[in-house]
Amino acid sequence: MTFIEKIKQPLFWNNVAKVAIPFFIIVVLISLLWSSWSAIFAGDFDTVNALNFADGRWKNFWVSKILICFFYGVYTTNKKMK
Repeated sequence: MTFIEKIKQPLFWNNVAKVAIPFFIIVVLISLLWSSWSAIFAGDFDTVNALNFADGRWKNFWVSKILICFFYGVYTTNKKMK
């Protein structure tokens, strides 16, 4: 079955969501821990906000993670679905 035929099926998009959503949560948690480890465990969420989300940085933070997870979900679902 070709990729175009697969994406026309509702089951394909269900499977993409099943893969992408948990992967998104994991990627966000790892990213926050990677960039703000000490601030998170110190309970200093103002610093976490300043490092990751303030001054328009939230756009890059969220858009990059959403795109990565979406394409990973599509890629994985395409490989596994027959």
